Amino acid sequence: MRVLASCFLLLSLVTLPTFAHAASHHKHLSKKAAKRQVDVVEAAVAEASQNEPLLASNEVLVIDEETQDVLLSKNPTQVNPIASITKLMTSLVVLEADQPMDQTIEITDEDEILERQSYSRLKRGMRLTRAELLHLALMASENRAAHAIARTYPGGLSACIEAMNAKALELGMNSTHYVEPTGLSELNVSNPEDLAKLVIQASSNPTIREYSTDDRFAVQLGRRMVDFHTTDRLVANPSWTIVLQKTGYIVEAGRCLVMKAIIENRATVIVLMNSTGTQTRLADAQRIKSWLDVRATKVNTSLPVDPTPSL
Repeated sequence: MRVLASCFLLLSLVTLPTFAHAASHHKHLSKKAAKRQVDVVEAAVAEASQNEPLLASNEVLVIDEETQDVLLSKNPTQVNPIASITKLMTSLVVLEADQPMDQTIEITDEDEILERQSYSRLKRGMRLTRAELLHLALMASENRAAHAIARTYPGGLSACIEAMNAKALELGMNSTHYVEPTGLSELNVSNPEDLAKLVIQASSNPTIREYSTDDRFAVQLGRRMVDFHTTDRLVANPSWTIVLQKTGYIVEAGRCLVMKAIIENRATVIVLMNSTGTQTRLADAQRIKSWLDVRATKVNTSLPVDPTPSL
């Protein structure tokens, strides 16, 4: 509540109309009074920036990609299931295999019979390109799409999973292990420190950046075009600049979200794992962004002080 109160105080003091009002009437303030205004604003920002946000996610890591500075952490080495965050690694190794993206792949029984039952509009016999399946796996978290691109990896499904684990070791993700490509298995595990490395690596791929941050995509299924939508509504929020994102959920993993976003002109990696409630991971991301915004404001907040007091 102290942070919230401080933020309200900050907003009331540093909104543009207030600054305009302060600038136009500043000549009527004594130097001492003007200095008190500056002190109040800076104190409010300092309190808000020093008090870390209360987050619902059980494991959290926020880092500055360029400096690798840890901005916020909570149980960053705790290993847990990662659900569909798995699809980032699946997509990464599939793209690195450099197979034709326009190659048509047919959905088969193997793609329907997965670790656990999950809803899908992709039915046996439907044919989509590798690019379309990859797009659906990253944007809409389509399990059958992810399985189909892994199944058709050079050497087959087992070779794809082997490549995923090898890539994890290459990236220094020593607490990460994959047993299948969709995230439906609770045996796919990692921790925030490892997933931050994956986010950074995956975000270097322009296809993953584009597909994961698309908010809708239509494909031909049978005789009709079918719209698919993102699982992360933050990508359509104009207050966010998201470079890469991926959501995940199974019961054992809770709600998960990883992303790279530009916040206050710096690339920021956010990893949220094991959150309860359907919206809490998104709310946590918003709390983190607001907290970082306030911290940045601390550097820039000031009011001009007239050296000559008015008489």
